[in-house]
Amino acid sequence: MLLNREKIEFYLTDLETPIGKVINLTIAFLVLLSSGIFVAETYNISNDAHLELRALDTCILIIFIGEYLLRLWSAENKINYIFSFYSVIDLLAILPSLIGFVDIRFIRLLRWFRILRLIRFIDSRFLFGSISSEDGVIFTRILFTLFAIIFVYSGLIYQVEHPVNPQNFGTFLDAFYFSVVTMTTVGFGDLIPISELGRLLTVLMILTGVALIPWQVGDLIKRLVKTANQVPIVCANCGLSFHDADAEFCKRCGTKLPLINVD
Repeated sequence: MLLNREKIEFYLTDLETPIGKVINLTIAFLVLLSSGIFVAETYNISNDAHLELRALDTCILIIFIGEYLLRLWSAENKINYIFSFYSVIDLLAILPSLIGFVDIRFIRLLRWFRILRLIRFIDSRFLFGSISSEDGVIFTRILFTLFAIIFVYSGLIYQVEHPVNPQNFGTFLDAFYFSVVTMTTVGFGDLIPISELGRLLTVLMILTGVALIPWQVGDLIKRLVKTANQVPIVCANCGLSFHDADAEFCKRCGTKLPLINVD
């Protein structure tokens, strides 16, 4: 039984073996599909399509619940796992379904955090096998972080404002547009939240935009400048493809690099 638990924990976190890749790629696909379903439900679709989407989303939720329980069951230290970052994100993703019989609006808002589950895969390189540079992986991670934060805010502001302000927040695209112009502090003023919670979210968006976006964009620029000063030298040990022109050893593993003529 202990071996079975170890195997389950290994495959749920492994991103190198074929089985681990299939499991985690499937989970990543379901996260994207579930997020797409939530976006589609904000549009005027037929009742039949709405019922089909809801049934599909219910199936995905059941899979997520089973995955969370398996991760908890197979974890060696369950207390540490419960309070880990990824576990909290997973729990936020399934919490609305676990207590869905309670009609509490702020609980329904938590479903938009489901997209953040993809951060688990950004932390490794299995989704970006074609990106040979470590800076390229970091670049992709920064872009996804910005998109995920805007996506979550868009879902939250839509969920809050649509019931009371449908003329301005009619679809997810309206909320996404509002989130982008708000977080970038452009603030055209053509869309204005009218609820107290909507205004509070707007303040949080502005603060997030002021604090996060310049820092992330600045990091992106530094990465781009740094990458521009590197040359393609492949490390024979770890495979890292880019190093500084005057580097003699791999910055990742310390292996002696081959000599290259940069003239």
